[in-house]
Amino acid sequence: MFTKISARYVLGSDGNQHTLIEDGEVVFRGDAIVFVGQNYGGPVDEEHNYGQSLIMPGLIDLDALADIDHLILDSWASPGVAPGHLWSEDYFANRRRDVFTRAERAKVREFALAQLALHGVTTYMPIASEIHSSWAESFEELVDMAETSRRMGLRGFLGPAYRSGVHTTTAEGTRAVLFDEPEGIAGLRDAERFLDYAAGLADPLVTGVLLPCRIETLSENIMRETARIARERDAIVRLHCLQSPMEDGLLVQSAGRGVLELLESTGLFGTRLLIPHGVVIDGKDPDAVAPGGPLDLLARHSVSIVHCPLTSFRYQKQLVSFDRFRAAGVNLCLGTDSFPPDLVRGIDVGMHLARLVEERPDAGSLADYFDAATLGGARALGRADLGRLAPGMQADIAVVSLGHFGDGVVEDPLRTLVLNGTARQVTDTFVAGRPVVIGGALPGVDLEALRADGQLLFDRMRAAYSERDVQRREPDQLFPPVYRPARIAMTTPSS
Repeated sequence: MFTKISARYVLGSDGNQHTLIEDGEVVFRGDAIVFVGQNYGGPVDEEHNYGQSLIMPGLIDLDALADIDHLILDSWASPGVAPGHLWSEDYFANRRRDVFTRAERAKVREFALAQLALHGVTTYMPIASEIHSSWAESFEELVDMAETSRRMGLRGFLGPAYRSGVHTTTAEGTRAVLFDEPEGIAGLRDAERFLDYAAGLADPLVTGVLLPCRIETLSENIMRETARIARERDAIVRLHCLQSPMEDGLLVQSAGRGVLELLESTGLFGTRLLIPHGVVIDGKDPDAVAPGGPLDLLARHSVSIVHCPLTSFRYQKQLVSFDRFRAAGVNLCLGTDSFPPDLVRGIDVGMHLARLVEERPDAGSLADYFDAATLGGARALGRADLGRLAPGMQADIAVVSLGHFGDGVVEDPLRTLVLNGTARQVTDTFVAGRPVVIGGALPGVDLEALRADGQLLFDRMRAAYSERDVQRREPDQLFPPVYRPARIAMTTPSS
């Protein structure tokens, strides 16, 4: 079956870079694109004209929120309450539990994946907070998530997150990472089991990957085993590191070496490695690109950095800098890592942070950032058939409306979208040629009911912080409102 879609603007490809086609057409048959351009003369079985819209490659989010939003709770914490957002030592030793049942966790995943789809993400690699689990993610959780992802039609690179340690607040109010190595081994075995499960599905929309948690929460043994499994199975590894100055100090205590040394000695540098976020590296320092410097090491080992500009910005961090990493030969891709899962807003914030870092208005170009959200993501995944609209590529497509009065006038369609709009302007998406978002809706998903379920689960998640807090404070103390609630006295009308 041949499907033709057309719009005022199409972002095609000349084989090397994206190109803009006015009054363009995209034709796909099955899961693959067969034509991009104008005046297609071949067979058509179904046709859609999207009018004043931009047809572009579907977005690739490699640190995609698969949770009920937690950043709204913890990105603004004061020093007095921030320690209460972690597990207490007592909770770690005696009281840890799952806040959600398996069915409720599956509902959380459905809520998150629906958000990704509606924001134009067609390919994703998930990230979720483990603070609400008794330890980390289980094999069964990811089986449920894979089934939800397949039902929606998204392209997922999936695996259960695992760790052997957890950040805690001590009775004295300091931070420490406490370890439970048997839990780490069990999690790694679940991750390996999921690789087999994903392979057995033989579904091109589900690929198994290895998703260990933050590097300082992994034992050296878990790192070595992860590297071994990844090499044996040619599996992608995504490992959060190079995101906080505290990592090196904690790792020197637990393993006697810092981040880069451990990536080398454990063999992780020899894997298909993705690292969010890279913000501790100062790319403006000449030593960063010198032989043996951090950017030199990342480039030589073909590491991809998953840049999450919106989240970094909210946590008072920034990549230093997007342009320096690119110039050093480091592959850059993008992630959201928070709500909203809006890579358009992320690109906007990232561009302007790059300009602040480099102190020039042409830094962090929009073309380079959009390439990271498409071509860079495809490169990180080893998928040359993703991230661009051209014959032979997978039909992973997003359609973005530019027709609302609030969008303003259109100069360049992509620049207008990023500077004036958001990814909520996505109206339609296709993954492997299958419609996923249609007219701003997800067929088969009751979004209002899902939103109501999400609110109930979020409220329970928020309330559960109290039992983990070393001081057992109430939620309104851990997450004080912007303004205190009004106290309105009840009055009786006078006669």
